[in-house]
Amino acid sequence: MSANTEIDNVWKLPSHRKVGMVTLILAESALFTIFVVAYLFYMGKSLNPPFPREVLEFPLLGSIALFSSSATIFLAEKALHKGNRAGFLFWWGFTLVLGVYFLYFTGTEWVKLIYVDGLTIATNTFGTTFYSLVGLHAFHVVVGVMLLLGIFIAGIRNRLKASHTEHVEAISYYWHFVDCIWIVVLSVVYIISVRV
Repeated sequence: MSANTEIDNVWKLPSHRKVGMVTLILAESALFTIFVVAYLFYMGKSLNPPFPREVLEFPLLGSIALFSSSATIFLAEKALHKGNRAGFLFWWGFTLVLGVYFLYFTGTEWVKLIYVDGLTIATNTFGTTFYSLVGLHAFHVVVGVMLLLGIFIAGIRNRLKASHTEHVEAISYYWHFVDCIWIVVLSVVYIISVRV
């Protein structure tokens, strides 16, 4: 066995950035679990309208944008590992645009729900739990978009170096987490509750 192979096989402490991000994701998962359980517990218990089946439309375009952003951020990471700055900026920027579009889609949905359908956080139990759960997710998307924007600006200004791949990977973990949470929110709010 060569000396290089032995050096490569030496155990190293895991990255504190990655461990920190995984810990944050676990804590945030617990928070989302509480909100999802509350939504499920109160589902179908609103006494006055509007009810989910009357006002909710499946957010197809917003969901496609968010789910696609997991693929684009993956491609951005691949480009960064290959040293392809232009490819990284393209795919990272595309991820950023998809995240912003998802927030725009959520905003237009809320405007319709509030001003057309009369559903506010104080209207009924459905309104309270809906805005709490979907709003919590939207807040996490806003944080993710800000992180994406920070890295994108650093990349445009040519301040993103090979040593920053760990930062990019940690943000990527967070973004994939936001996408995974949307699967749960989408299923509970837009599929299950409209059938109750």
